[in-house]
Amino acid sequence: MRPRGVRSAAAVALCAVGLTLVLAGCDGREGELKSAGPTPAAEGPVRLWPDLPPATNPPIDYGESDTQRVPGIKVTDNDVHSLDAVAVVQAEVRAHPHTYTGADGMYEQTARAIEACGTAPAACPVLQPYYRDLTGNGRDELIVGIRMPDQQVGVRVYLAENGNLTRVMSTVDQVISVELAGRDLILRVGSAGIPGYEYRTAWTWDEQQRSMLPTRDEIVRVKPPGTGPSTVPAPHLVSPTPTPTDTPAPVSPEVTP
Repeated sequence: MRPRGVRSAAAVALCAVGLTLVLAGCDGREGELKSAGPTPAAEGPVRLWPDLPPATNPPIDYGESDTQRVPGIKVTDNDVHSLDAVAVVQAEVRAHPHTYTGADGMYEQTARAIEACGTAPAACPVLQPYYRDLTGNGRDELIVGIRMPDQQVGVRVYLAENGNLTRVMSTVDQVISVELAGRDLILRVGSAGIPGYEYRTAWTWDEQQRSMLPTRDEIVRVKPPGTGPSTVPAPHLVSPTPTPTDTPAPVSPEVTP
């Protein structure tokens, strides 16, 4: 064993060398902090027209009427993979005949084509379904797209609970693409009124409303200035690879309203 005194002397010598190196670095100005310039003053939010009286009636809670139980559809073990997406949409069409507006709205031509999916599968407007856990409950939800006239696509999401199926989202728009990002369903929609821009809306599960709500909506420039008028491309779905099935994906019909 080395004597304690020798060990202490060696430690003192190392500390002295280290201190010399630190001082030398300071003298050489290596690693010296440099100013990033003046920092702009922070500006907090300013409330405009603070004397405005509050609204008399509370605003409608968006999404409170968007959920709808799909009649006649039972889900074994709450597994939406066991469902036929066409049968689900057909059940909704039959439950709401002659409904052309709102969450259940359907073009008459589209409704007829959906009813004929069994005999004319090539003209069926119901697109290949996709599956994703959008609610965070550990099970997949069913995502269905419906091809409609005028380059429009209906997008619906269904939640399985207690053996039943509930539609928790329904929207129709002139869709450029539909994307999945985590638990968000993102719709890109062409903007006819603002050339060179598109709308992007992220639909997210809201536990309080028990439905999918448009939590983020933005207008994004997609075409540089001076490149000519904007054109809206034909809609198509962009999503992860769907679960393989024995039935090929249907081809959308060419219909007009």
